[in-house]
Amino acid sequence: MFLPKYPDNPTPPPAYNHAPADPAPARRAAPQISISTGAVAAVLAGGVVLTALLAAVAVTAISVAIAAVVLRSMLRDQHRR
Repeated sequence: MFLPKYPDNPTPPPAYNHAPADPAPARRAAPQISISTGAVAAVLAGGVVLTALLAAVAVTAISVAIAAVVLRSMLRDQHRR
């Protein structure tokens, strides 16, 4: 009386049968990106130019600092006399 009755088929049918109405659209491939040698040359030339400008600014700053130190020492020597 209190014993459970097991079904004859131990695996129940799935509760949800997924049947797509239309097949999924095919995924498009990502566009090919081609890098030409001209683009690489332009990037390299830009990098060289920017590096040269940075070096020029650094050299100018150092030379201005040295000139300021020299002028300061010259003016200090002149005031002592």
